[in-house]
Amino acid sequence: MRIVRFDSVGGASGDMLLGALIGLGLDAAELERELARLLPGHFHLEVTPKSSWAIAGISARVVCEPEDHHHHGHEHGDGGGDTNHDHHHHEHHHHDHHAFREIRALIENSELPEAVRTMSVAVFALLAEAEGAIHGKPADEVCFHEVGAVDSIVDIVGCCLAYHRLGLDGISVSPVPTGTGTVHCQHGCYPVPAPATAEILKHGLAIAPCDEASELLTPTGAALLSAWPKREIPAGGRVAAVANAFGQRELKSRPNLLRAILFESSPAATSSAEVQQAELIECNLDDAPGELLGNLLELLLKAGALDAWYEPLVMKKQRPGVKLGVLTTPDRRDQLIDLVFAESTTFGVRILPVERQVLEREFIHVETAWGAVEVKLGRRNGRIVAVKPEYETCRSIAASAGVPLKTVLAAALAAVKL
Repeated sequence: MRIVRFDSVGGASGDMLLGALIGLGLDAAELERELARLLPGHFHLEVTPKSSWAIAGISARVVCEPEDHHHHGHEHGDGGGDTNHDHHHHEHHHHDHHAFREIRALIENSELPEAVRTMSVAVFALLAEAEGAIHGKPADEVCFHEVGAVDSIVDIVGCCLAYHRLGLDGISVSPVPTGTGTVHCQHGCYPVPAPATAEILKHGLAIAPCDEASELLTPTGAALLSAWPKREIPAGGRVAAVANAFGQRELKSRPNLLRAILFESSPAATSSAEVQQAELIECNLDDAPGELLGNLLELLLKAGALDAWYEPLVMKKQRPGVKLGVLTTPDRRDQLIDLVFAESTTFGVRILPVERQVLEREFIHVETAWGAVEVKLGRRNGRIVAVKPEYETCRSIAASAGVPLKTVLAAALAAVKL
């Protein structure tokens, strides 16, 4: 079990989270190469050492190509109450407008690992729902401004890819300072937290009082911290790595700092740490057409369900029907229940507490005759008990090389040296 604890005194933004995850031991150059397959030629990841208030750490930011980069005011805040338009985080300086459906299609059609695609879309969905609530629009019709720009796509997808590469099982988060004062948004002047951030905070992220006159918690930072699964720090775990990530602006009363601590289960704690608390949402359906059922399952998985499925049933009056099962973490339960009610014909659901055991995960790359393939390893009590090549990568390689998918899968498995 691998858990990251985020402790913040300077708030959180996409670039601060990305820097923190890189600081835990991720190869920034490799991360950039993978992200470049999603947005080729549009950006560069700049990761540099930084010190503030006598504390050493790193700073990460997304540098867009000159022809695509037009600096201007930030949609959600130009200075947190200041008038110099010097935003405390480097985030969202690109002026492109992107609809949520366009961003979702870009991510879903990419060659990123399936878990990364699902998590990235879930984060953007959270942002789209927040913006939709503010402007009275359905999430699919929301058109992002800076939030849809290259730097923020890289921040969000990069953070989710880093989460995946580090083999994380979840995060723990301290109360996050939001700052005070006002922000100058595209739609006017608003108090901190910015409108989208305030909407996202409804999902349960704890905040802390702070007298710093600045926007410390951005919508992207709030969405990432809210969307990622929450886990308790494992009993008997050890500290594997510590990273200090800084925002771009110097604050007046505190370091602009987000600290990340990576905890790993010790061998003695592995068995107990594998047990996770989850909830099972169920309902029986005998009057829903197949189109609705298929669409609902897809939406539930994209919204962050751990798993979702149908079981055949014979219901009253001998009608054929199905039982919907949705496995979720407690923090996502209400959101998924809302989705079930909105997208199905049921008038009620059952909620059952369950325990879930998962293998410790590790990701490696192996070489085949047609290219590199990512392989997921599953460990129990320190022993590898499961090996699974990444399906989407193998499918893409098979299509490009004109060989059967099963041939690529077999080659990837054969290349694993245990």
